[in-house]
Amino acid sequence: MTIRSADYVEVIRAAIERVGTTQGDRVAHAADLMTATIQAGGVIQAFGCGHSEALAMEIAGRAGGLVPTSRIALRDIVLYGGEPLSALADPQLERTPAVAHKLYDLAPVKPDDTFVIASNSGVNGAVVEMAQLVKDRGHALIAITSLEHSGRVDSRHASGLKLSDLADVVLDNGAPYGDASLPLPGGGAVGAVSSITAALLAQQIVTEVVARLLALGVTPPVYLSDNVPGGREHNAALEARYAGRIRRTA
Repeated sequence: MTIRSADYVEVIRAAIERVGTTQGDRVAHAADLMTATIQAGGVIQAFGCGHSEALAMEIAGRAGGLVPTSRIALRDIVLYGGEPLSALADPQLERTPAVAHKLYDLAPVKPDDTFVIASNSGVNGAVVEMAQLVKDRGHALIAITSLEHSGRVDSRHASGLKLSDLADVVLDNGAPYGDASLPLPGGGAVGAVSSITAALLAQQIVTEVVARLLALGVTPPVYLSDNVPGGREHNAALEARYAGRIRRTA
């Protein structure tokens, strides 16, 4: 069996086409929730563990993205919660439900905020607990997950629930079971899908939010690149509107 990068490109091309054209209604619903949040003065809170943190980075704090967005990450327990750096070395951290409560309490969350949570499997304890906590606190919740993978594994949360069971909107990233797409002769696979398609979904949602704000006659609060003339000043002025409400951690 020969593994070629061209094969991976074909897999990704098909995945982008499938995800980009089949999730329209769900993308629209997610955009409606986020637009209402921004109109009410709220913030979009984005959370993901492991490689799913890449989704949070697509939502919060990038050029062409929305300014009223904030990123929640496992390392917040160290940066803001006083935990030792060694806490992040625990391989079970993202499977520990209690960490979700610490993260939520440390985050600058207000009642009008909407959450976007990404998890390819949608079954780990911290993610499910965060989703449950978010809904218990009355927030809208948008989930980005692999329905194929999640459907083939058991929840690691005591409730037996998965991320997709708790969200108001579930967006399928189209990733295969195990995420990697090209099988290897001795078992396993190479060529992950979820990061690319999750980024696509995130950008589709943001684009739809901006379109809605424009239709309402509202100037969208969108970042410019810091690396273009005037970008940093533009961004600083917009971020000042949300002082104390948004985080841009490394």
